[in-house]
Amino acid sequence: MGCQQTHEGEGEAKYRETATSERLSLRLENTAWGRTRCILHLDAFPYGFSPDPPHTRILGYVILPENIIETFLQSLIVEQGRSPNTLEAYERDIQRFVEWHAQHAHEPDRMEIEAYTAHLGRDLAARSVNRHLSALKTFFVFLRERDLMMTDPLADMYRPKVGLKLPDVLSIEDIARLIAAPSGTSARDLRDRAMLEMGYAAGLRVSELVSLRLSQVNRRRGFVTVVGKGNKQRFVPIGQSAMTTLESWVTNGRPHWAGRAQRTHDGIFITSRGGCMTRQAFWKRLKHWALVSGISVSVSPHTLRHSFATHLLIGGADLRTVQVLLGHATITTTQLYTHIDRTELRHMYERFHPRA
Repeated sequence: MGCQQTHEGEGEAKYRETATSERLSLRLENTAWGRTRCILHLDAFPYGFSPDPPHTRILGYVILPENIIETFLQSLIVEQGRSPNTLEAYERDIQRFVEWHAQHAHEPDRMEIEAYTAHLGRDLAARSVNRHLSALKTFFVFLRERDLMMTDPLADMYRPKVGLKLPDVLSIEDIARLIAAPSGTSARDLRDRAMLEMGYAAGLRVSELVSLRLSQVNRRRGFVTVVGKGNKQRFVPIGQSAMTTLESWVTNGRPHWAGRAQRTHDGIFITSRGGCMTRQAFWKRLKHWALVSGISVSVSPHTLRHSFATHLLIGGADLRTVQVLLGHATITTTQLYTHIDRTELRHMYERFHPRA
C-alpha cells in the first residue's frame, strides 16, 4: 500500500485511494510549508485494523504519531509529577477533543476552539469547560515544542467565567455525629471510623486518604507524612482522638483482613479482601454514615477537607498555616475558605449580637 501523486498545475496535489480497505482514506496534500505529506485519516480505520505504514492521528496537516497522547501523559509524569487522577482526566479530555476534531481537515484554530467551547458548554458547567481547555492548552504547548503545531489557538483566548462556588462544609456538631456513627467493634466499623477521623483531622484529599501507608504515619509523635499533588510531601499533625481511632483499627481491625490480600502491602485502609480501598468505595461508605447520622446536606469526601480548613480558620488559624496543612501550591486557592469563614462570622453575629 502506498501513495501516488500527480500534478495538475503548480502547487496542486491530487490524491487517489491506494488502500485495500474502502474504509481507509490515504492521500497526499500540500502543506502550508510547501512540503507534501501523506495524510492518513484515523476515523476511517476499522477497530483493531493496523495498516502499513502504522496509522496516525491527524490534527490538520501535521501527522501525529499514534501514541502521541501516551507520550504526552508520560511527560506529565516525568516533568511535572502529575497524579494518576490528573492524567486520567487529561487523557479523557484530550481524547474527547481529538474525536470531535476528526471531522475537520485543518490544524485547530481559534474559531474551531471557540466552537468546541460552545459545544462543551451545552452539557458542562463553566468550571468543567475550563478544565477541558486547560488540558488542551497543556497538550498544545507540548505539540508546539515538538514542531507538531504551528500556532497555539488557545493563546490569550477568553475563558468562560467561573463564579465563586463555596465548598460544602459541615458544622462541628455534624462532624462529631458523622464520626461517631460507626460505633461498632467490627473491622468494617473500626476502619470506617478511622477513615472519617483521618480525613477530617488531617484535611486529606480522598486520593491521599485511600493511598495512605503505615510507613507514612508516625504514631509516636502524632503526625502523618502526606504525598499530595505533584508528589509533594507535607507533614500534618494528628490529634489524639484521630490517633486513638487509627490505632484501634490498625491493631484490632486491619489484621483480620490483611492476610486475605494476594500480595503483602502496607496500605492502611483495606477492604475485606485485603486490597486497598478505592475512592469510590470510601464515597459509598461516607454516604452511608451521613445518612445514618441524620445529615441532610450532600456530603462528599472533599466535604471533610473543606470542613477541616474552615474550622481551623474559625478557630483562629492564619491563612498561611492552613495553606501548608492543605498542601495548596498558592495561597489564592486557600483564600476561598475566608469567604466561608466570613459567612460563619455573619451567622454568629446575627445569632448572638443584641443589635443584629
